[in-house]
Amino acid sequence: MASMKPIVVPALKRHTATVIVAHGLGDSGAGWLFLAENWRRRSKFEEVSFIFPNAPNIPITLNMGMRMPGWYDIKSLSDLASREEDEEGIIKSRDYFHSLIDAEVSKGIPANRVVIGGFSQGGAMSLISGITYKSQLGGIFGLSCYLLLQKKIKDMIPDDSPNQATPIFMGHGDADQVVAYKYGQKSAEELTKHGYKVDFRTYKGLIHSADPDEIDHLESYLNQQIPPLGEAKQDTSL
Repeated sequence: MASMKPIVVPALKRHTATVIVAHGLGDSGAGWLFLAENWRRRSKFEEVSFIFPNAPNIPITLNMGMRMPGWYDIKSLSDLASREEDEEGIIKSRDYFHSLIDAEVSKGIPANRVVIGGFSQGGAMSLISGITYKSQLGGIFGLSCYLLLQKKIKDMIPDDSPNQATPIFMGHGDADQVVAYKYGQKSAEELTKHGYKVDFRTYKGLIHSADPDEIDHLESYLNQQIPPLGEAKQDTSL
């Protein structure tokens, strides 16, 4: 699926949790490495392995068909209810993100210790990938993004809705000039209608970017969702 392998920042201690962070349109996994670097400098999330996937280069209709890293094609920035969506591309990327989660589970990391999140297009993919995953995840977050395939999402959620109990963190600037703030708001409302618990945070004056306060709030969210477990105790019984 991806044109390059994901960038992986391994856990410093016993690997007990994984955070997958998806970049936005035209970016790369390296563009979000600063998250792991920031937390590593401050000795945060030492049991966490961070995965930063790279989207394939695909034609983007909105940009006159030019190829760039993208998780799906974008045809317009019109209202979410009326815009034509690249369902095939979205599903293909959704399956790719599910495969990344599956790979962590196969390593022995419980699904409820895996968090998926991202920014903009990556955040949109994280929301749809998270709520449609077959098992309960440790967390789902989306920054400056929106919910994809809203007319079909109900039929895409597993019958037992395993992630309804998983808190979702969303952050959005009210001055976003790329993904309108109202799209983030409406997406949070739509998720709530489907029974999800959404913590939607507004960042005053923030354009289509990340905010230091937002990153602090994300850090608190991760601390809550995937707290450290500590080193495994050895069995000393005879």
